[in-house]
Amino acid sequence: MSDEVNHPGHYGGADNPYETIKVLEAWLTPEEYVGFLKGNALKYLSRHRQKGGLKDLKKAQWYQNALVEFELNDVIGDVSKR
Repeated sequence: MSDEVNHPGHYGGADNPYETIKVLEAWLTPEEYVGFLKGNALKYLSRHRQKGGLKDLKKAQWYQNALVEFELNDVIGDVSKR
């Protein structure tokens, strides 16, 4: 069964090394990837009442969590940000 918030089947699923989010993180610069995560979080937050409801709020939360994890990893890897 597909997880429609965390790893939607139509994007490859969690076990697929070519899941879209993984490919984007690999291909984009860190700045571009952060912008992508922020933009998607804002998209889902702004439309949740008109389109996806609770599912869109969960998707926005997923992108916010991904952003926090990315920033934590970036700070840990960059001594100048500590």
